[in-house]
Amino acid sequence: MRDRIDEAARTVFGRERLRAGQRPAVQSLLDGHDVLLVQPTGAGKSLAYQLAAVLLDGPTLVVSPLLALQQDQTEHLAAYGRRTRARRISSAETPKQREEALEAARRGEVEFLFLAPEQLANEAVHEAVVALRPSLVAVDEAHCVSSWGHDFRPDYLRLGELLADLDARTIAMTATASLPVRTDIVERLHLRDVSIVVGGAARDNIDLSVERSVTERDQEERVVAAVREAEGSGIVYVSTRKAAEHYAELLTQAGRTTTCYHAGLPKKVREQAQSDFMTSAVDVVVATSAFGMGIDKPDVRWVVHAHVPESPDEYYQQVGRAGRDGAGSFGVLHFRPEDLALRRFQTVPVPKRGEVTRVLAALATRPDAGAEEQAETAGVSVRKLQRIANLVVEAGAEGDTVGVDEIRGRAEGYQTLQRSRTDMVRGYAETRRCRRQFLLAYLGESDTPRCERCDNCRSGLAAGEDAEAAAAPPSPFEPEQRVRHAAFGDGMVISIDGEELVVLFDDGGYKTLSLPTVTGNDLLAPLAG
Repeated sequence: MRDRIDEAARTVFGRERLRAGQRPAVQSLLDGHDVLLVQPTGAGKSLAYQLAAVLLDGPTLVVSPLLALQQDQTEHLAAYGRRTRARRISSAETPKQREEALEAARRGEVEFLFLAPEQLANEAVHEAVVALRPSLVAVDEAHCVSSWGHDFRPDYLRLGELLADLDARTIAMTATASLPVRTDIVERLHLRDVSIVVGGAARDNIDLSVERSVTERDQEERVVAAVREAEGSGIVYVSTRKAAEHYAELLTQAGRTTTCYHAGLPKKVREQAQSDFMTSAVDVVVATSAFGMGIDKPDVRWVVHAHVPESPDEYYQQVGRAGRDGAGSFGVLHFRPEDLALRRFQTVPVPKRGEVTRVLAALATRPDAGAEEQAETAGVSVRKLQRIANLVVEAGAEGDTVGVDEIRGRAEGYQTLQRSRTDMVRGYAETRRCRRQFLLAYLGESDTPRCERCDNCRSGLAAGEDAEAAAAPPSPFEPEQRVRHAAFGDGMVISIDGEELVVLFDDGGYKTLSLPTVTGNDLLAPLAG
């Protein structure tokens, strides 16, 4: 017999069955819990909040960072009928259109109201939204509220306090979030009585492999040859804008219909590149990490990384853009150790003392000015001003009450953490265990079976590693356990693999430690509680 969740899925959204994670997320919301839903790209996070929305009385507020994503969602919802009517409040609408959307919501004619954090930060909009008394808030791309996202938009970091007045159930959604990021999201969004649901993270239709190159020329030739022979559409990720244009030219010469995408291109050029890829006018896009958020192309058959990504988090999210239709796909990382040095160099620099001082003064003396005016006053770029402003929010203080040293100290901490995440990419590239197991362990899912499809599983290396791990003495530690190291301080155990364990230290980032060494010398001890 169908329950009301199944019935709504069938009658409203035409779904005969739910995917992993969707039911527990919806049920938790109906039971009055807040939810953090971690599901890979294309696994159906949107349906979880949409189902709960139509089953709860009152409108639903959807906070989403991208206008294109908001537009896509509102158009999809319009197709399901009157129970899923949606409107948007964004910079793309005129003031009159935004007021009409709010008025329609006041009259009960709108179930879903989409807006960006910047709109919610507008005092008039915030008051109007509070008056609507929404029953549910859905936060998309929730990892952007984490301290790891301090290079994102300031209003995303303030989202928890912006939502505090709504007193609504909240579902935060993200495609990838390691254990510390999950904790950060829960704290920053002020989630209460929270259920953490991890659904279908394995993406077992994507075959993973690593190709190692010795020289830059060798790497380039391998990438071009692999893409030339690959069937179907795909994405090539590179680390710089110059490399994006270079590889796009090489692949065009090799006979692939190719476009290029990076943040340095004019907006219209980027939009055309994305449109050409989405409509299959071209079958290959060469891009930096600027490409991908909100991309919903189900038939991407492969993702090739010509250079190492900045972290396992980023790699998992990017490679997960392949095979969203469930068909067989693959992801290949072309690894050259020298590329890690470039990634470490590309980490966000620590702002200079003078820059921090001037930005703090601009924030204090011109609090109501726009970012461009504040940046001009401080003599820095808008991007740098926003980074420092984010760090001020992180410190939980206003511009004239937080110290320069505290701001720079936080920036140094983020830089150390980011560089340690880059070091973990080496671990993925050089591991002999199942590559999917490695990524899932990093994301906090232990005891997962071998995929039997990655290069290490196919070669037998992974089975050999598992046999060695099984023969090793039992570990006195376990994932998610808080520990203290004699030199590195406090941290959390992320994963254990035979005689190695990975710990994320509060002040030192990720470290891979030898279990015999730390136990033999009493270097690591469990923390109470």
